[in-house]
Amino acid sequence: MPKAYWVSCYHSISDERKLAAYAALAGPAITAGGGRFLARGIPALTYEHGLKQRTVIIEFDSVETAQRVHDSEGYQAALEALGDGAVRDLRIVDGVA
Repeated sequence: MPKAYWVSCYHSISDERKLAAYAALAGPAITAGGGRFLARGIPALTYEHGLKQRTVIIEFDSVETAQRVHDSEGYQAALEALGDGAVRDLRIVDGVA
């Protein structure tokens, strides 16, 4: 079964305090569910219409695991803490087998 990746791109951050509250809850929820942070921050370089937006990439053992973590009580509490503090998109992408 191929691994799966969360790819989250932050289009804007309007409240750093809410982002910090989210991170304090999200990190433990993600790692407890088996997620491994691979990259986090502003891109070093961007090409082909790339945007210098905060980007986070997290590896999971499967799409099902990634979805289970996203839907977990702990991660949902993190999303509630974030609220309107950021505009972002999150994608779960299959890894290459």
